[in-house]
Amino acid sequence: MSLGLTEIALILVVVLVLFGGKRIPELAKALGKAQYEYKKAKEMLQNEAQDLKDSVEKAAAEEAKKSENKK
Repeated sequence: MSLGLTEIALILVVVLVLFGGKRIPELAKALGKAQYEYKKAKEMLQNEAQDLKDSVEKAAAEEAKKSENKK
């Protein structure tokens, strides 16, 4: 689903009419801040997941080493 130039122009006109010229920069700033917070939270979750994965792999390796030493 691709938007053409006409559709984008129509959307911009509707936004301009609904919110006015003064509110658009405020909305853009809020959207930018929300996007930044989303990316930051996503990176934090990815780092936490990677740390958890590393911990599990380390524990599994230690367990395998212990069971190998028992034999």
